[in-house]
Amino acid sequence: MTNALATALKPSRRLSLEWLGVAPFVIFAVMFLILPTLYLIGTAFIGRDGQLTLENIGGLFTGQILAAYWISIRISGASAILGALIGLAIALAIIRGRLPAPLRSAVMTFSGVASNFAGVPLAFAFISTLGRLGLVTIILKTLFDIDIYRAGFNILSFWGLTLTYLYFQIPLMVLLIAPAVDGLKKEWSEAAQTLGASTWQFWRYVGLPIIWPSFLGTLSLLFANAFGAIATAYALTGSSLNIVPILLYAQIRGDALQNPGLGAALALGMIAITAFANIVYLVISARAERWMR
Repeated sequence: MTNALATALKPSRRLSLEWLGVAPFVIFAVMFLILPTLYLIGTAFIGRDGQLTLENIGGLFTGQILAAYWISIRISGASAILGALIGLAIALAIIRGRLPAPLRSAVMTFSGVASNFAGVPLAFAFISTLGRLGLVTIILKTLFDIDIYRAGFNILSFWGLTLTYLYFQIPLMVLLIAPAVDGLKKEWSEAAQTLGASTWQFWRYVGLPIIWPSFLGTLSLLFANAFGAIATAYALTGSSLNIVPILLYAQIRGDALQNPGLGAALALGMIAITAFANIVYLVISARAERWMR
């Protein structure tokens, strides 16, 4: 009887130990993800007088805020597409190009560091490089008589911010797409060559269809990554570029435009868009994993 009772108690003890190991993650998720989201949802429906209202949600459909969402989507989409294409080309070069192992290791290490380099340091680096008195700007003007600002470029513009975002978008793409490129077995290309297929035909009918789900999933993640970035954009452009994160900051922390309820509604809209992009990434990644098996 005693042995039977001990046997019955073992699974619950094991379950409690497993929950104890997961507890730090659960606590972290509740404190920094779930509770702030619930707070934003509550604040988005509270007016200045402390009463329930839909005024903040309705404010999202004004011309200025819709324009801010639109330019944020455009910048995020442009940096995601360019970052995905360039990152895929780099991943194919270092993995399928059979480059030396030390060089591949160096590229992957740099990608891990550069994908997390953002905020004020990144903005300062690009101003020092491509600003009106930046190093590259002065070199091009002095040695080659090319004035990029006279030609229409501006570091504080749409393409200036997109170019800055590419600094961390491209390395992130390299890190995320590398496993999918690694999953292309050498036997597949050898079989294609045996059957008389050219390199182009192999990529057209075998390689790209296999990588495509991973590419689309990573593209959605890059979009979400750029859409939620604020430190780099604010440090680089200030309030000269009307994107959602900067407008959100002005509503929550600003002196003239301060409206916490509208700021919470803006944040709620950003959460909805980034959540959709991440759900797309998770769904497509799950399908890609089945393909790679």
